[in-house]
Amino acid sequence: MGLSFDPDTVSLPVGHFIGGELIAAEGAIEMRRPSDGKAYAACQVAGVDMVGRAVESAKVALKASNWGGVRPRERTRALQAWADLIEAEAETLARIEALCSTRPVGQLVAGDIAVTAEQIRFFAEFADKEGSELVPTDDATLGMIMSEPYGVVGAITPWNFPISMAGWKLGPALAAGNAVVLKPSEMTPFSAVYMAQLAVRAGLPAGLINVVLGDGLTTGTALTGHPEIAKVSFTGSTRAGSAIMENVARAGVKPMTLELGGKSPQIVFADADMEKAATAIAGSVTFNAGQACVAGTRLIVERSVADRLTAAILERMKAVRPGPTWDEATQYSPVISERQRARVDSIVRAAIEAGGECLTGGGVMDSPGYFYQPTLICDVDQANPAIVEEIFGPVLTIQTFETEEEALALSSHPTYGLASGLFTADLSRTIRLARKLEAGTVWINRYSRSRDHILPTGGYKRSGIGKDLGREAYLANRRTKSVLISL
Repeated sequence: MGLSFDPDTVSLPVGHFIGGELIAAEGAIEMRRPSDGKAYAACQVAGVDMVGRAVESAKVALKASNWGGVRPRERTRALQAWADLIEAEAETLARIEALCSTRPVGQLVAGDIAVTAEQIRFFAEFADKEGSELVPTDDATLGMIMSEPYGVVGAITPWNFPISMAGWKLGPALAAGNAVVLKPSEMTPFSAVYMAQLAVRAGLPAGLINVVLGDGLTTGTALTGHPEIAKVSFTGSTRAGSAIMENVARAGVKPMTLELGGKSPQIVFADADMEKAATAIAGSVTFNAGQACVAGTRLIVERSVADRLTAAILERMKAVRPGPTWDEATQYSPVISERQRARVDSIVRAAIEAGGECLTGGGVMDSPGYFYQPTLICDVDQANPAIVEEIFGPVLTIQTFETEEEALALSSHPTYGLASGLFTADLSRTIRLARKLEAGTVWINRYSRSRDHILPTGGYKRSGIGKDLGREAYLANRRTKSVLISL
């Protein structure tokens, strides 16, 4: 049986999920399917009282289950059972996700959902392998660094990869012994609710995961400013991250993990494998229609091979197959909303007005839904809007260089430092530039994450604070205290 489905037949888990139950509430935001623009549901909005109810539910569940104090292996087993159930329910979860989001159903089952289950298992194994430690002191004392969970973690996830981002937040926080109140994007809320339902079915205590629906201004502000949220974890735009920092500062002081925007460069030297580079670069801006914080949207190529590489990228960008997210054959996604598509188009037009030349694309697709043509713009300088702005759409710019120093200068961005790519056959150059590139992740002769979940992700500059994934993400959900005992 194929994965394609009729979008009008999908049953959605509508409501906040608190204490193991779906809860309806007043207030709603109209939702439209990105693939055809059709209104299909409404996202409810949790205010201060509903968020408070979710936080209280998390506190009660933590105390009643002693989740943070049980044998760590019990947390491991429960999370592994949850991962198993996510895999078993992959097709149902994929249909819910594909209906609402920009993620094609054919990519979800083998991609987002399978990887999320792996990541949950990965973090589950930290529960009984990371903890307190003895430290060297003199013979008359015993020194320890004790590690313990924070309590209730507030998490906010974006719309571009809803299942994956929920896994990024929930996996390490739960493995570390915390409860979570999660706010998914108001544009893609339902897969997070279904994942939380699966967690209860898998045996996690009801109330350990609570999902509150709503927008950033109302629900996000109430969540991040709640006095009993002990830690905040957020993935989204730099603008929203700055607002969260301001809101937290008004309410007090609490630790934060912020994975924010990017404007990532990809540097290609003449000795690189051009076919491999073209495939990786084109894929980085057509995958999810460029709607990824790490999208490699700035190509910086050695002048002697620029024409050859550009031709290969153009060929690949033109070959992608657009279609609705509920068609398993779809290769190319819509943009999330009419508003976002208009923003992408406005930046492309401004880039051309500022002197850029559009080699392909540059406009809205003539089709249902919010599709934008894969776009390639050359002849841009460092002040061009397509270089300065995080577009969050399928737009790639091209700049050329002649020296390594020039390439590095072009790669540096005044605002962002999330990820970068480097294509070269020179090992010495690889090591040298990996050290110099101002980014939290450097991919060499590729441009994509792998299933090696041990590698953390996070940015420099205004691209964020702290790390998701890896051992660092688990440790970021534990706090430490120093203990010194006189013998």
